[in-house]
Amino acid sequence: MLNIAVLVSGGGTNLQALIDAEKAGKIENGKISVVVASKPGVYALERAKNAGIEGVVLARSDYENVDAYSEALENLLKEKHTDLIVLAGFMTITNEKFTKAFENKIINVHPALIPSFCGKGYYGLHVHEAALARGVKVSGATVHFVNEVCDGGPIILQKAVPVEQGDTPETLQRRIMEQAEWKILPQAVSLFCAGKLSVNGSIVTIKE
Repeated sequence: MLNIAVLVSGGGTNLQALIDAEKAGKIENGKISVVVASKPGVYALERAKNAGIEGVVLARSDYENVDAYSEALENLLKEKHTDLIVLAGFMTITNEKFTKAFENKIINVHPALIPSFCGKGYYGLHVHEAALARGVKVSGATVHFVNEVCDGGPIILQKAVPVEQGDTPETLQRRIMEQAEWKILPQAVSLFCAGKLSVNGSIVTIKE
C-alpha cells in the first residue's frame, strides 16, 4: 500500500474527490496518509480532519525563500515515507531540487487541456478567464507529472469539457471540476499506485 501525500493551499475540493474515491475503493493500492497545507486555517485541513487523515501546516511564510521551503517540504515528505505526492490546488512554488528528489512521483491537476492555457500565470480562475476571452468551444482538465517546467511534465490523463453559451469563469470552473478534475485525478492516482504508469521521456504509457 503506497503512502499518498496531498499538498493543498485552499478549500481542498480536489482533496475531497480523492478522499471520496479512496473511501469508495477506487484507489488501488494507495492511501492518503498526510495532507500538507502551505498556510494555516485552510478548509482543506478540516476535510482531512473529518476523514481521519493527518494534517500538517508547513507555512510558506515561515521560510525566507523558495529553496528553504523546498528543503523543509522534502524533508517532511521523506519523514512521512511518501510514495506519491499530489498537488491539489497547491499554490506554492518549489525548486528544481525538490522535483528531482521526487522525479515522476509528483502529479498535478491543471484546469485546462495542456498545452492550452498553461504555464506561468495560468492558475485558478485565470485559466477560465483566458479560455473564455479566447472564445474556445472546449476546455477541460489535465493530470500530469510535475517537473522543473511549470505545467510541462508528461501528461497522464486529459478530459474535455464543453464551454457553454453564457458561461462565466466561475460556471466553467465548476463544470470542469465536476466533469473532469474530480474524475481523472483519482483515476491517475489509482493508476500510479497500482504500478500501471510507465514514463519514457515525455510519454506516459498506461499498462494493462
